[in-house]
Amino acid sequence: MSETSTSAADGPQAAYSPFRDRLAFDLDVDICVVGAGLAGLTVAREAARLGASVAVLEGRQVGWNASGHHLGTVMPGFGLPIADVIERVGLDDARELWALSKEGADYVRATATEDLIPGISPSDGALEVSNVDVGEALISRLQTLGEEFATEVEGWQVDRVRSVLRTGRYFHGIYYPKAFQIDGRKYVHGLAALAVRAGVRIFEETPVVSIDFSGIRKRIVTPSARLRANHIVLAGNIHLGAPLKRLSDTLLPVWRYAALTEPLGDRLAEAITFSGSVVDSDGIDHFRVVDGDRLLWASPETTWDARPKRFGAAVQRRIATVFPQLGKPAIADTFGGAVGVTVHGMPQIGQLRRGLWVASGFGRQGLNTSALAGQLIARSILWGDDRWRLFSPFELVWAGGTTGRVAGHFVGLWARGAASAAGVLARYREGARAREQAREARLAEANLKAGTRGPAPRRPPGAMVRPLPPPAPPRQIEDGGERYPHASQESERISDGRM
Repeated sequence: MSETSTSAADGPQAAYSPFRDRLAFDLDVDICVVGAGLAGLTVAREAARLGASVAVLEGRQVGWNASGHHLGTVMPGFGLPIADVIERVGLDDARELWALSKEGADYVRATATEDLIPGISPSDGALEVSNVDVGEALISRLQTLGEEFATEVEGWQVDRVRSVLRTGRYFHGIYYPKAFQIDGRKYVHGLAALAVRAGVRIFEETPVVSIDFSGIRKRIVTPSARLRANHIVLAGNIHLGAPLKRLSDTLLPVWRYAALTEPLGDRLAEAITFSGSVVDSDGIDHFRVVDGDRLLWASPETTWDARPKRFGAAVQRRIATVFPQLGKPAIADTFGGAVGVTVHGMPQIGQLRRGLWVASGFGRQGLNTSALAGQLIARSILWGDDRWRLFSPFELVWAGGTTGRVAGHFVGLWARGAASAAGVLARYREGARAREQAREARLAEANLKAGTRGPAPRRPPGAMVRPLPPPAPPRQIEDGGERYPHASQESERISDGRM
């Protein structure tokens, strides 16, 4: 089904209502999607556009969790570093996976337009910055992305990074000119509206009680009705509930929190002049400027659920640490959501058994991965596209239960501490180099004024200056009471052949 641009009054947002009815009657469809987040809605929309009848069951509301609470950055790639992907599956398959991630980003760009989703406010560019001085590693990664994976990237030296981010905490950077960011909340609701326009039926407040996977027609039981479908897509992340606990247990739940500051005026422009998203290479901070003079900043993570307002002060402190000139800005809003993080660091996409599909594990992956999963599964069901098998090496792995959550918490604390220590050491070394260069410059200037040709030779640090020993007195040989003071010199010349 095609989609045409419309005005804001009768556009896709008009098809969205804050509340959709529960499933209150038995229903037969081709495809049932469990979960109305980004991945589930993309599967539903694309399958409906290809001609299938589709129903979405959502236990709460559309986009209520992480899918509606994120910074909206869209760029190619996965949560697992590309070098690790290559090591796991080989270069050829890694290229195909990367191409899929680019297709996902392109899908979001094509969907997140003002014509289709009014107020989405797209903006271009993303910058990944390093907390440590890693020039050689940067060059290697740029070569890999540019030459092996055909991705447009630019390497930024320290001076260029600090010209747009006026802080001494960041060194080199990788700029992705084709990356972009959108209003995440508007995107998930706009995507739901577009799915409805394509023919999808979405039922909120409809949790799944049980699923019978046997037979060609699968049966799903909800509190008030039953549904039958040829294919079931599990896209509920960590909130699939008791009937699917074995799948939920393969994900480590991680809550990510963010805050939006009050307007900061001209002082924000003096600190940050980069208009896109910024993320550090350690995955600790992720931020961007919104509405011209406000800062949207995500930083704290926990492995337990908590009230987002508790973390407003933590975001304030983090902003003041990175940009001291901003101090601790007033916080207008805080929000958070839970994501499912896999043990291997890649999303879980594919067919578990005939007619049963999974699309989950998108924590720390980016919006492109949920989009690629939706496209891929819809095409796999209706077209027989088997590229989902590229994700087969990243199988379902138990995340450790409560022990895994505790371990994940302390691993996260250790990682943040290690990154902080590495950053402190890098800045100390940078300062030491600057001080040494300044000392050498002063010494050269002093020698120039004194008329010397160049600076005096440098001694190794800590070297001691020792005076030369006094010359030894000439040896004298006695012979019958007479002394021959030069006899020793003559004997030495004879011994080494010089006489």
